[in-house]
Amino acid sequence: MSDGTTGADGAGVMSAGGPGDESRGPRTTRQWVILAVAAVVLAALCLVAGRWQWERSESRNAEIDLVKANWSAPVVPVQEILDGPGAVVPDSEVWQRVELEGEYVTDATVVLRNRPVAGRNGYHVLVPFEARLPGEDIVIVVNRGTVPLGRDASGPGEFPPPPSGPVRVVVSLRADEPPSARGSVPGQVQAISTEQVLAAGPDGAGWAEGRTVGAYGALRAEDPAPEASLTTLPKPDTDPGSHLSYAFQWCIFAIGAIGGYVLLWRRERGALRGESVSAGDLLLASADHADADGVRARRPARERRRTAEDEEDALIEAQLR
Repeated sequence: MSDGTTGADGAGVMSAGGPGDESRGPRTTRQWVILAVAAVVLAALCLVAGRWQWERSESRNAEIDLVKANWSAPVVPVQEILDGPGAVVPDSEVWQRVELEGEYVTDATVVLRNRPVAGRNGYHVLVPFEARLPGEDIVIVVNRGTVPLGRDASGPGEFPPPPSGPVRVVVSLRADEPPSARGSVPGQVQAISTEQVLAAGPDGAGWAEGRTVGAYGALRAEDPAPEASLTTLPKPDTDPGSHLSYAFQWCIFAIGAIGGYVLLWRRERGALRGESVSAGDLLLASADHADADGVRARRPARERRRTAEDEEDALIEAQLR
């Protein structure tokens, strides 16, 4: 009888350690605190990442709203937005269509490299434009379109010049890009920065000093039309991207970090009581019931482990029969 009791106690100790773990005892309070801190830190990091993705989504949505509002807005004279030299385009007027009257400075043409369009490598043709205003004239860079790579890809192939003489053009205003610190060959630039574009021309930027603005234009139309056109610049991308879905995913990861800790704690507490608790048990427990017609109740997906007390009760019942 004493041997049976000892065996029952041994089985109880094994079940307290959890399935497949006969040597490790229950975690100490210090271990649980460390795990709790780790779970909280992990959840906090996930929430920070989720907030960052959320802010990127909001910023992207604001850009898309601006494109939709200004891309097809009525054309206005350029002086309504850029009233003279030194003016910059307001954030709310980016992509607004404006009309310019004046002449292209064809001799100062340069190209922008390393800026693919629709997944295709090529060069953007940048030509300064002297715009006539009621007050003082301004010089604004116009991105006329793109051309393919040349034979050795170090420069563009041949491309047609812009219309000569007085011309009326419609452009979408863009803010000047920050100057690039990367070097480039003569006649080429790495960013559409008015200062760098003019400086890359054969005569430098001296001829336009004091007349430039902090903006450039993406060509939409020319009158008179040129004999041959470049590849037209595409409409800005309005795809919101995956930032919002990433934000929700990070929030789910945060919940999983806390939920994993709670599940681990419940499983160990159940093991100490001789029970086996899993995520499946928690989800399926509520589904086990008998129907009103007396149909046999469904068995749980995973039966409860027989404890030492169950085995001892079964032994006593067998002896009493």
